[in-house]
Amino acid sequence: MVRYAAAAVATNPEKTSRARGEYLRTHFKNMREVAAALTGLKLTKAYTYLSDVQDHKRVIPFRRFSGGVGRASQAKEFKTTQGRWPEKSIKFILRLLKNAEANADAKNIDVEDLTIKSIVVQQAPKTRRRTYRAHGRINPYQGHPTHVEIILSASDVEVEKATDAVVTTSLAGLNRRQVARRRIEAARV
Repeated sequence: MVRYAAAAVATNPEKTSRARGEYLRTHFKNMREVAAALTGLKLTKAYTYLSDVQDHKRVIPFRRFSGGVGRASQAKEFKTTQGRWPEKSIKFILRLLKNAEANADAKNIDVEDLTIKSIVVQQAPKTRRRTYRAHGRINPYQGHPTHVEIILSASDVEVEKATDAVVTTSLAGLNRRQVARRRIEAARV
């Protein structure tokens, strides 16, 4: 079996579940933007977000592959102007999320506290066809499929933030040399 690209992310295999799809016939660029929007979300929030996108209530922000992408007022939520509602990519990613959720259930991981740790999207080999042009010419007509890997992880035990006011020293506004000097002085004490 092929290794997962984000195998290093899965530090605790008992608390993670994975799913992968290969040669998925959906555009790589759209899938990359969907994955970027979902990474880091809780699984339940990801399901509601994707269903809202399918109903055109919320948008997937397009940040990297945004050439020619129209503006959408729903993208203001993400502090950007461009966005789309890529239905096919959402359909494939929903299937993979359900599969990863089922894998977590088989490992007896609580589904309620699963978080999307990473989604890796890679380009698959292009599917080649041809289109016929004027004056007897032929141009390529290629599809851009993807490989997608999803890693879900159960949230670790939360640690409360320390309330000690003794350690607080302001390092804001200092350059790197000044910060390093302060750390050295603090270590001497």
